[in-house]
Amino acid sequence: MIYYYYQNIKKMKKLFLLGFALMSLLEVSAKEYNIVDYGAKNDTTQLSTGAIQKAIDECNAAGGGVVVVPAGMYKMGSIILKSHVNLYLEQGAYLYGSTDLNDYIKVKPDYVSLRTQRETIQLIYADKVEDVKISGSGTIDGRGKGFKKLTETDEGITRPHLLRFIDSKDITVEGITLRNSGCWMQHYLACDRVIIRGIKVYNRNNYNNDALDIDGCHEVVISDLISDSDDDGITLKSTSPRLCENVTISNCVVSSHCNAIKLGTETNGGFRNINIHGMVVKPSYNQDNLSYGNRHGVSGISLEIVDGGTMENISVSDVTILGTEVPIFVRLGNRARGYYEGQKIDHVGTIRNVTIQNVRAMEAGNIGCSITGLPGHPVENITLSNIYISHQGGSAKVSVPTNERERSYPEGIMWGVLPAKGFFVRHARNVKFDNVEIATTAPDERPDMVKIDAE
Repeated sequence: MIYYYYQNIKKMKKLFLLGFALMSLLEVSAKEYNIVDYGAKNDTTQLSTGAIQKAIDECNAAGGGVVVVPAGMYKMGSIILKSHVNLYLEQGAYLYGSTDLNDYIKVKPDYVSLRTQRETIQLIYADKVEDVKISGSGTIDGRGKGFKKLTETDEGITRPHLLRFIDSKDITVEGITLRNSGCWMQHYLACDRVIIRGIKVYNRNNYNNDALDIDGCHEVVISDLISDSDDDGITLKSTSPRLCENVTISNCVVSSHCNAIKLGTETNGGFRNINIHGMVVKPSYNQDNLSYGNRHGVSGISLEIVDGGTMENISVSDVTILGTEVPIFVRLGNRARGYYEGQKIDHVGTIRNVTIQNVRAMEAGNIGCSITGLPGHPVENITLSNIYISHQGGSAKVSVPTNERERSYPEGIMWGVLPAKGFFVRHARNVKFDNVEIATTAPDERPDMVKIDAE
């Protein structure tokens, strides 16, 4: 019996090794399409857009493979990624975006949301693709400083996104460095099964410079990201009825002049089953190019519903925060902005079943944190445990803000200095605090907590 069992183990091991070898062989044998072979020039005075696009097109037509960007510096306008293509940037490879708008393709996808009512431009674009990868150890630089802000809503119109996936499946972005977009660095809209792993993002050269926007996507894994952005950092959005759900974000370092980790502002559908853990929020090393927010950041964690959506089953844990004005901000409002022109949002959304635990925030501003709903529309089932917040303090007593600011843009600083040096809680039900400590450098006359219409 023992001999028979041992022989079976040996057979299973051989089968496993054979299977692994076959998989490795398939990976190695994936056909490569080197962009230089298609005419790409290691010269930023010449456009290589056509050569790169031709390599992508032939790779896709052949059933898939690897489009290789070798070491060198290549300039391009818009390219369109296609299914079963891995755009691979070797060490020392740089793709630079053109600063001439004529080199960008205007697109209007079938999937329309608040941000895509008009034709938009982007450096790298994909719509309704599957099994697409951008990988390697090279850099994509949008040179976004070359695009001037012309109007309040010109992002994606005259200032291009760097990377945009829409209504696509099985997307992986890993290893690369992304720099200097004209607006949002990367926007994933209505996509399924997205993996973003081990990338570095620097986006502080223009307005609306978010680091990462996940918008109405399902089954998303974000890990080992290091980002530094002028506008929001890691941001989940829902600019359509499609919820952002089943998302895990872990082991990231985020610097932002605005909101480092944010669910919102666009919240037509909402957020469900979101797990965020093992995060570090810190100020940028370089304090130049301030367009929004402030130099040490507006908020560490912001959870918002303001456009009628639903937020439920949210877990945030093991977060270290240094230097933001407001470490924790939870807001249910009623801005009621639709995702298409003329749409009427006739209901207030919901926030319920949120857990925030093991958060340590140091050198915060003295505004205070807040958890607020609206009269008749409380936030519900919010649990905070093992929270330590240290800030400068020094405030006199502050009266409770009388203006609910129901339709205002949600921001942790929206009421100014709050009546509590720890947490201001208003219009809330079943809010639990366990082991929450507030420390101030200077004496502060405000209580740790103020509760209004809350239990």
